[in-house]
Amino acid sequence: MSEVAPVVVEVGLGDRAYDILIGSGLLSRAGSEIARRLPGTRAAVVTDDNVAAAHLETLKAGLATGGIQPAVITMPPGEKTKSFAHLEEVVDGVLAAKLERGDVVIALGGGVIGDLTGFATGIVRRGMNFVQIPTSLLAQVDSSVGGKTGINSPRGKNLVGVFLQPKLVLADTDVLDTLPIREFRAGYAELAKYGLIDRPDFFAWLEQNWSKVFAGGPERVEAIAEACRAKADVVARDEFETGDRALLNLGHTFGHALEAATQYDGARLVHGEGVAIGMALAHRFSSRLNLASPDDAARVEAHLRTVGLPWRMADIPGELPDAEALLSFITQDKKVSRGALTFILTRGIGQSFIAKDVPASEVLSFLKENHPGQQGTRRGQG
Repeated sequence: MSEVAPVVVEVGLGDRAYDILIGSGLLSRAGSEIARRLPGTRAAVVTDDNVAAAHLETLKAGLATGGIQPAVITMPPGEKTKSFAHLEEVVDGVLAAKLERGDVVIALGGGVIGDLTGFATGIVRRGMNFVQIPTSLLAQVDSSVGGKTGINSPRGKNLVGVFLQPKLVLADTDVLDTLPIREFRAGYAELAKYGLIDRPDFFAWLEQNWSKVFAGGPERVEAIAEACRAKADVVARDEFETGDRALLNLGHTFGHALEAATQYDGARLVHGEGVAIGMALAHRFSSRLNLASPDDAARVEAHLRTVGLPWRMADIPGELPDAEALLSFITQDKKVSRGALTFILTRGIGQSFIAKDVPASEVLSFLKENHPGQQGTRRGQG
């Protein structure tokens, strides 16, 4: 069978531009792809226990094709790994391997490993070369692209970090076949997000082709590539999030509040599920403010429901704090200025915008209307 060439998406950042390669079998070609861009380099691979069991040997064989014999640094899986203690472990592991500044640190894993490894790479020896090999759908379409890295603080998520663009992103679509369906769905929420921000034709395409994206094959590759193109366009315009890169936070203000409200309990809610509910709430809130048609909110909710994602607060198992408490989480996530909040709202499918003057009182009323305790119903996740 002839080898299918990967789709290539360039992130256009001048002399720091880099390629995202998307397709099948890229782990097995990692060494040649890295050596072509960074000849003579030595490497460390940072991964977690779960990903190592599934994919590390394949990657090591692939790196050998470029003459790379990596040092391996393995972390425990989960959000708690994004900590100062594990940051120190990664930095120490890179130094113990006696890697030089011109060598490369490779992140093999989902968003947690990518964020942690990128931060370590950005600070060890005042910055080394960084390669992302994302192994979850969410990481392939979102966190591996754009240069945001970091760890969590007891005071909040992603509050400590640096911007560090990778030299290369290898999104091997084969590794997604090992993902649990719940994790794949969670990543799909971020795919849908790009259509809802400013690509209505992409959202319509997903409505027609989502089952093929889930099944794999060319539609999966094309969906990931389109999401990466969308993010690359935004990053090229606004690398350090001083302007419209904030649009990428569609659904995240409500979603982060719900994650905090569930105490980051992945059994109840994972990040992509929070984003899904958050996007539905953002569209419904936009309708409540007479910015968009209620038909658009209904369309978003219907698609999320069809693919098996939660789309309302009542879909989160267990009790939620009251609306006032949810608002307090939102105000921590997005700073209040004279009683007003910044949200990503929409005038319709693919017509999102940054709203900087949303009254907190309107948000509270909306949360009360949509809180499961106000509705008298509760539905568990399917």
